[in-house]
Amino acid sequence: MPVSPHPHEDLLAHLARTTALAPGEAARVVAEVLAYFSETTEEYVRRRHGELQARGLTNDRIFARLGAELAARRVAAPELSVRQLRRLVYG
Repeated sequence: MPVSPHPHEDLLAHLARTTALAPGEAARVVAEVLAYFSETTEEYVRRRHGELQARGLTNDRIFARLGAELAARRVAAPELSVRQLRRLVYG
């Protein structure tokens, strides 16, 4: 049975051609990037809240930063109020 090509074969070839990445390394990088951007808004907010809280930021600063980060994501999330952000984190 023939092996189907990677769904992002053109991107993998581009990365291998323009960087020092071997084809297998390029495939892992693409998989990591796709996984990063496949997070739901809720997953992203919870993860980033935990990361920023671990750095010692207060919720006021965290929620302001999360609002800005969400607006800048490649596939922009809907604008969320501070209350909505809190609900995503704390339920």
